[in-house]
Amino acid sequence: MQAPLPIARIRTSPEDFVVEEIPAYAPSGKGEHLYVTLRKTGKNTPDVARDLARCLGADPRGTGWAGMKDRHAITTQTISIQVPIAEDAEAKLAQASLPGVEILGAARHGNKLKPGHLVGNRFTITLRDLAQGDAARVGEKLAEAGRVGVPNSFGPQRFGRDGQNPARTLAWLRGEERGPRDRREQRLLFSALQSMLFNEVLARRVEAGTWAAVLPGDLAKKHDSGGIFAVPAEGRDLDDARARAEAGAISPTGPMFGAKMRWPEGAPRDIEREVLATVLPDASRLEAFRALGEGTRRPLRLMVADMLVRPIDASGGLTVSFVLPKGGYATTVLATACQIVDATHRASDADGGEEGDESSSEPSDPA
Repeated sequence: MQAPLPIARIRTSPEDFVVEEIPAYAPSGKGEHLYVTLRKTGKNTPDVARDLARCLGADPRGTGWAGMKDRHAITTQTISIQVPIAEDAEAKLAQASLPGVEILGAARHGNKLKPGHLVGNRFTITLRDLAQGDAARVGEKLAEAGRVGVPNSFGPQRFGRDGQNPARTLAWLRGEERGPRDRREQRLLFSALQSMLFNEVLARRVEAGTWAAVLPGDLAKKHDSGGIFAVPAEGRDLDDARARAEAGAISPTGPMFGAKMRWPEGAPRDIEREVLATVLPDASRLEAFRALGEGTRRPLRLMVADMLVRPIDASGGLTVSFVLPKGGYATTVLATACQIVDATHRASDADGGEEGDESSSEPSDPA
């Protein structure tokens, strides 16, 4: 029987949870969308976007961002605001007063920022109140995560306050309760159900020891290019895929269920069908929810880059820094090494905000 993981406290202050967005591209310098790069403290992304639009005299509906960032943190990200080219938006921005927000730069671009328009996020997180002697143990587990990755589960932020969003979604889709009228809230609820089902498929693969290994019929993702391909049923190509998975070059994917989602074959398909049938026995019913989420594939393994662990003082605290691809949760990585106590005492913000992006933030977390 394994000993329980050490307990560590996070987010005792915003400075203990720092997130830096890694953009997918730089603005061109021309266009009607102003890309504002900023550092915010104690603010969520939609509120800051609305405040920016107000300062620029722009319509908040024309704002965009690559991923929602946590309120209980210091986070750096870019938000786009649609402002006519003829207007001197930069001058207005220089005069803006936004408590808790530091403007780092601005440049124009031709299109609105959309969910998923980022490479990933860099995290710097402080773990406090570790018991004496536990810091070394936690550091070793985190170093292992940096070498081989971790199961790519969705964190509790994805499931709403008290984790009730998947149950709310099912009651709504079954006609047992009236659903929300707001389309964005509908999509957030549906994404919570998608995420719950993904976690269940992942849990079955973890139990079987196949969350990082490819099976015949799997749809595997290439970590370098992002491409997805079918793993052969047998032969030399299957052996090659297994070797690449062991080396961390590829990983099996799991389902973000939707009408357009690509299905695997063989045993992986059977697992996914069984999980979906627990809430939706007729898979063809996904077509009715296409507008809420068309479906996609998400890697079962989360690869962790640039892992660095440093002691902060004699009390046993640690500062951990690492980079995750879009859609990855920092707490998913930390939870492989310690039990996390969140000093903000929350399961989630009601708006569905995340630690890094969602990507997830985007309801279907593009693979």
